[in-house]
Amino acid sequence: MCKMQLSLQPDILEIIPSRLLLKPAFPGRKPALSMYKQIGMGRSFFPMLLAVSFVLASSAMGQEPAQSPDPSPDHSQTPQPEGGQDDRNREKDKSNETVGKSKIEKETGTINDRIFEVLPNYGTVENTKNLPPMTTRQKFRLATAGVFDWGSYPFNGILAGIAQAKNDPKEWGQGWGAFGKRYGASFADNSIGTYMTTAIFPSLLREDPRYYQMGKRRFTHRAYHAINRLFIVRTDSGHNRFNFSESGGNAAAAAISNVYHVSEDRTASRTFATFAFLLLYDGMNNELKEFWPDIRRKVFHKDRP
Repeated sequence: MCKMQLSLQPDILEIIPSRLLLKPAFPGRKPALSMYKQIGMGRSFFPMLLAVSFVLASSAMGQEPAQSPDPSPDHSQTPQPEGGQDDRNREKDKSNETVGKSKIEKETGTINDRIFEVLPNYGTVENTKNLPPMTTRQKFRLATAGVFDWGSYPFNGILAGIAQAKNDPKEWGQGWGAFGKRYGASFADNSIGTYMTTAIFPSLLREDPRYYQMGKRRFTHRAYHAINRLFIVRTDSGHNRFNFSESGGNAAAAAISNVYHVSEDRTASRTFATFAFLLLYDGMNNELKEFWPDIRRKVFHKDRP
């Protein structure tokens, strides 16, 4: 899903779709002190975003109606369908679950249930625990679907416009050429980060990049599950282990971003702080993926995506 860019302070921090771009340290200050201040600013931002989603999710879960037990059916008066009819009904239910799904969603068992009806949500598995492993081709197609989703183009344009209005970075100046550079940087950060954590590293390490929703459990258990997925991943063989794709992919994306950003941004402190924020942002995305079905049903009154 696309990740948002919000400016906490013009010369300190930008959060761009899927990747975070931290601005260079203040001139004359030590890198370690600058990095500490960058991370400190983020501590007030991420809890605020998480709090909004948690309030919506908790209120939605609290509105679940109490279900009265179904009366015992009268088998003496209710005709029992034949076995063939049961099979046809099950096949019909399965068919209904895939109506409107794209080819990659059907192949991987995922669903692009757009968060807040806009943000792409590829790679999310709802109401399923066991799926066949994804092929390398499917992992790259899943990453491509998220990177080139229709919502990413205007979103990156808005982010580039904000940076243009701030003249950030100053070295790029103004004009359509400068706008193109800012748009390209935003799109590149998003694309590289997504391919690293969804396709390249999971293919090399044989890890499953899909997010499996817990659902139907207590709020605290589900919130912990979403954060836990940053560090624990399911392998293609079905076992759990440390999530090397998340850590390694984000570290690689943060390092590669030094290639195409201005030289003033190419500092060790900025790269390390970017990596830290990427983990925090992915955790927030997991929380939204976990609780969005509850918000969708109770706030938007939609039982299905």
